[in-house]
Amino acid sequence: MRVVSGIYKGRRFDVPHSFKARPTTDFAKENLFNVLGNLLDFNDQVHALDLFAGTGSISLELLSRGCEQVVSIEKDREHYIFICKVMKELDNPAWLPLKADVFKFISRCNEQFDLIFADPPYALKELASLPDLIFEHNLLKPDGLFILEHGKDHQFNQHPHFMQHRKYGAVNFTFFQPTVKAAETIIG
Repeated sequence: MRVVSGIYKGRRFDVPHSFKARPTTDFAKENLFNVLGNLLDFNDQVHALDLFAGTGSISLELLSRGCEQVVSIEKDREHYIFICKVMKELDNPAWLPLKADVFKFISRCNEQFDLIFADPPYALKELASLPDLIFEHNLLKPDGLFILEHGKDHQFNQHPHFMQHRKYGAVNFTFFQPTVKAAETIIG
């Protein structure tokens, strides 16, 4: 796992071969953060939530770019231990990893975030319900942004909070906002 930009740019962390996680590719990650760089000022006290954190790759990129706080939610014990190991190595107090079920966390969370990123397993049967759950539980600040990574089998362009869609190879990112200004679909 490699950090593509920011204060940790170039740092590498060896992910155990036993991991079941499918990390976001560097190509997709770089493009995602290019888009985010135009939508958010990471140095403006951004509080982020990384759901289905997996290896912690997205959390790490968010921290590297200057997020004030990143909460990473991961249910798998082995993945959570790996994230904690990386966190200790970086010694960054802005990173808060939690071992928890994402759906239970969403239902109990009473905090709002500037940015929420979710990279669930593409075959997760509840994947399509994630945007509704985020908005039903009011987890985004008024100008917040929710990004859902998913496979080709899901389309969200009819969702009331749909903002835009980006596709990089087999990786799809759909962006949602509480107040949508203009919806668009962009390929690559």
